[in-house]
Amino acid sequence: MTARELDAAAIHDPALRAAYATCRRLNAAHGRTYFLATRLLPADRRPAVHALYGFARRADDIVDDLTGDPTPGERARALLAFEQRLAEGLAHGTADEPVIRALVHTAAVYGIDHRHFTDFMASMRSDLTVTGYASWAELGGYTHGSAAVIGLQMLPVLGTVGPREEAAPYAADLGVAFQLSNFLRDVGEDLDRGRVYLPADLLAAHGVDRELLVHSRATGLRDPRITSALRAAAAHNREIYRRALPGIALLAPESRPCIRTAFVLYGGILDAVEADGYAVLHRRAVVSRARRATVALDGLVRALAARSGARTAPAPRRRVPPRALPVTDAQRAGLPHRDPAVTRAGREDVA
Repeated sequence: MTARELDAAAIHDPALRAAYATCRRLNAAHGRTYFLATRLLPADRRPAVHALYGFARRADDIVDDLTGDPTPGERARALLAFEQRLAEGLAHGTADEPVIRALVHTAAVYGIDHRHFTDFMASMRSDLTVTGYASWAELGGYTHGSAAVIGLQMLPVLGTVGPREEAAPYAADLGVAFQLSNFLRDVGEDLDRGRVYLPADLLAAHGVDRELLVHSRATGLRDPRITSALRAAAAHNREIYRRALPGIALLAPESRPCIRTAFVLYGGILDAVEADGYAVLHRRAVVSRARRATVALDGLVRALAARSGARTAPAPRRRVPPRALPVTDAQRAGLPHRDPAVTRAGREDVA
C-alpha cells in the first residue's frame, strides 16, 4: 500500500520515499483514528497526511515520551535541536531527518504556510514548563498551536470547493475539537505527567482543584464534583464540534468522507467517556473495534462513491455560504457528532 501511495503522489526519490514511509509507520502505530480516516483519502494525498502526522508525533514524543526518563533540560535541548533542524529544512528545501524531510517536501508541494509549523512548535515548548491553564481563553492560546494549526495545515491537502480562507475557521475549530476530546479521554495520563488541560476556572466552578484530581487518581475514589466538571467540559467540546460541522461541506468532495469519518470517530470519544461514567481519571475510555469498523465501512462507501463521481462528472468549484447551511436537529440539541447517514444505518456514531 505504501508504494502505491507514493507512486500515486509522484514521489520517486528513494530517500524521500523512505522518509514518507517512516511517517506512515508512525501514523499507523500511534494515530489509530487518524490513520483509519486517512485511508479514505485518494492515494495520492495520503503521503502528505502521513508527513504532517509524523512530524507532529515526533515533536510530541520529545515532549512526552517516558522512555529513558529524560530530564526537563534534556527534553528542552532535544526539542530546540528538532526545531532548528525544521527551520533549516524549510529554508533549504530538504533535511536529513526523515520526518522533517517528508514534511518539507509536503509543505512545498501543497504551499503550506510555514507559520503553522512555528506556532505548533511554540505550543510544544510550552508543554515543557506550563502545567495548567486558568481559563478556556488561556487554553485556546495553546490549542491554537497544538491543534488549530493542524487543521489549517491539512486544508491545502484536502482541497476546498471555494476560497480556502472560507473553510479555514472550520478547519481550525475541528482540530481543536479533536484535541479537546483527547484531553478528556487522557485526563488521568496527563495528570501523571504533571499537566491539567481542563481550565482551572471550569474546575473551580464545580468545586474541583488539582489536589482533588490527584487524590482521586491516587486512591481510585470517584467524586461527583469531578464528574460534574468533566460533563461540563464535554458539553463545551460538543459545542466546538457543532461549530466545525458546516466546514465539511466546504471541502473537496473526495476529501469529505475522510474528514466526516474522523469527525464521527473523534466526536464519539465523548460518547465513550460518558458511557464509562466519566471515569477518565482511572481508566481510558475505549470504543469497540466493531463500532470503529462500522464507521470506517460507511466512510469507505462514501469515499468510493465520491471518487466514482469525480471520474464521471467532476464537481464544479462552488462557493458554499457556510452560515446558510441547514442546522439539523442533532446540532440544535448539541450533539454534533450524530451523523444522520450513520443513524439511518441503525446505529449511533462511533469513536
